[in-house]
Amino acid sequence: MTPEEAVAEQERLRPLVRTTTDPELVVRHVAGLDVSYADDDRLAAAVVVLDAATLETVDSAVFLGKAEFPYLPGLFAFRELPPLLVALDRLAVPPDLLVCDGQGLAHPRRFGLACHLGVVTDLPSVGVAKTPMGRFDQPADERGATTDLVEDGEVVGRALRTRVGVKPVFVSVGHRVDLDRACAEVLRLCVTRLPETTRRADALGRAQLR
Repeated sequence: MTPEEAVAEQERLRPLVRTTTDPELVVRHVAGLDVSYADDDRLAAAVVVLDAATLETVDSAVFLGKAEFPYLPGLFAFRELPPLLVALDRLAVPPDLLVCDGQGLAHPRRFGLACHLGVVTDLPSVGVAKTPMGRFDQPADERGATTDLVEDGEVVGRALRTRVGVKPVFVSVGHRVDLDRACAEVLRLCVTRLPETTRRADALGRAQLR
């Protein structure tokens, strides 16, 4: 797929994103997804499933391969989506929510990795990024404090303080969940700054590459 075709695919799929939470959604198992890279374009796409109540790891899967799409701003999903879908397919415990290490609606075309994954799997999904895409004011220095993340005059996510005295993370809707619910689900996954889903998927991927 060329970059132009990738942009066209984002535009085609973007209207399918749903930004409301299903009333019957109960999150018992939540999956963290992350891709680690080696210097030679080898990658490890890791998915770790946690019990949402206890944060115990209940399942995991890894796909080892090579990057097949260049790193281009705004087209991150086309590099990471294919290997992550393979890893998701290897799970024995199906997740109720996907937590992506990346953006959702906080994206130039409002269709980041979390949106793309959510639409193609039809699973509720949330993006949690370490850096913002948009403007924000610092939230209060207390766990759970938030401020809006704004791009082109539109609220595309929130800065969420997950721990006192540390930088916020940046939460945006992916698919089939609203922003309030997204922040609540992310907050309960955080023991340190980042969600345990992200931390464990990152550690698993790096270990596999070693």
